[in-house]
Amino acid sequence: MTSSSDRSTAVSVDGTKTYEIRTYGCQMNVHDSERLSGLLEEAGYVRAPKGADGDADVVVFNTCAVRENADNKLYGNLGRLAPMKTARPGMQIAVGGCLAQKDRDTIVKKAPWVDVVFGTHNIGKLPVLLERARVQEEAQIEIAESLEAFPSTLPTRRESAYAAWVSISVGCNNTCTFCIVPALRGKEEDRRPGDILAEIEALVAEGVSEITLLGQNVNAYGSDLGDREAFSKLLRACGQIEGLERVRFTSPHPRDFTDDVISAMAETPNVMPQLHMPLQSGSDAILKAMRRSYRQERFLGILEKVRAAIPHAAISTDIIVGFPGETEEDFEQTMHTVREARFANAFTFQYSKRPGTPAATMEGQIPKEVVQARYERLVALQEEISWEENKKQVGRTLEVMVAEGEGRKDGETHRLSGRAPDNRLVHFTKPAEEVRPGDVVTVEITYAAPHHLLAEGEVSSVRRTRAGDAWEKRTAAPKQTGVLLGLPKIGVPAPLPTPATPACGNH
Repeated sequence: MTSSSDRSTAVSVDGTKTYEIRTYGCQMNVHDSERLSGLLEEAGYVRAPKGADGDADVVVFNTCAVRENADNKLYGNLGRLAPMKTARPGMQIAVGGCLAQKDRDTIVKKAPWVDVVFGTHNIGKLPVLLERARVQEEAQIEIAESLEAFPSTLPTRRESAYAAWVSISVGCNNTCTFCIVPALRGKEEDRRPGDILAEIEALVAEGVSEITLLGQNVNAYGSDLGDREAFSKLLRACGQIEGLERVRFTSPHPRDFTDDVISAMAETPNVMPQLHMPLQSGSDAILKAMRRSYRQERFLGILEKVRAAIPHAAISTDIIVGFPGETEEDFEQTMHTVREARFANAFTFQYSKRPGTPAATMEGQIPKEVVQARYERLVALQEEISWEENKKQVGRTLEVMVAEGEGRKDGETHRLSGRAPDNRLVHFTKPAEEVRPGDVVTVEITYAAPHHLLAEGEVSSVRRTRAGDAWEKRTAAPKQTGVLLGLPKIGVPAPLPTPATPACGNH
């Protein structure tokens, strides 16, 4: 999965130290920020109302190194905080994530008011490093070269009550020429299946009804364990967990997408009919230059098998336009693949140099105006296909899990919003009875737009769920200030596929 930015803000509350976390990049970073929040709250910090905008005792930047201008954006934001730090005695600033792993000492040289720099492998050290910086009154830079502890063992402050990320692996063994993530996140390390299932069961016991299995290359799961079918076995095991209604995963790689995974998806009722499968390019020559180990025919063959086994599957993708050396013929091969694939939606990107990647120094860099023109043609084609595919949903009766904050216009339109099993966004007429996030409604689709569906008639039924109960309990209860170590709190990932930057390693 332009980097997305998510803010958690705080100002001083009753003398308690407060924190703000600013997150950039992919789903893995968003989930890491949930852990950073848990660590800080366990250390006694609290998060205050939104809108504090840097007015906190600790401000943490969880960075992404994917974009060409990621460092400029970071230093601009750090510069804006410098006068705030001068005016607020004791304020601390920390920088973590992929850009911190990459730039290390450079950050403190360019922004000497930063107190802590930590990497992707040692996020658990943040509270200790903050305290050490306070006591020693000097910047602490600690970048581990390999994973110190699997992140799932850390405390986690999840953001909602009905859905959650569950990390099954970290790192990536691929060598895509446009991606720097493997160098920053390391080789793939898999969690034990029993640990993953125990975390899911604990989440379900607290009210979660939807989980998203998360990995840099999620369906390569098992390569570190010596079991090529470990991922399909994990999907089937999720199907045995009572109370778990929806299972999703992101992001897979076509190279590792095997028939046993397709069978597991089709035969496990709570694995949703949705697949995010990064294409990147439809040109075999460009795929080779990208070091993507599949070709157009193999990619389309996977989609054909998925649709044969799961007829209503909604398939989304990532595509890069203007990779070095891309000719007009190469681009036309991408357009052809998009026409054949008929994606429900696609995240399309104009290639930009990622510092430190092989592609950044390749010959044949494409002029910006050419990339822009191709990008616009691709977006127009995909918009047309998305709309046509959504129109096929009109007349269908769907179970929609009610979501929180999905419909920006819900208030003025008197509608609610949620996600269909295939992850399409559905806006529906608000029923007379109370409906809570996490509850499930049955609706008939009456209208389709390129990026959403409408159900304008009456809701057929409302099913109150344990997830809705959990949401109600959470919103009614006082905000917690601490999280127990190793016991993840219930929560929600951003709806998938969401970020304009997809799961790193496959964008």
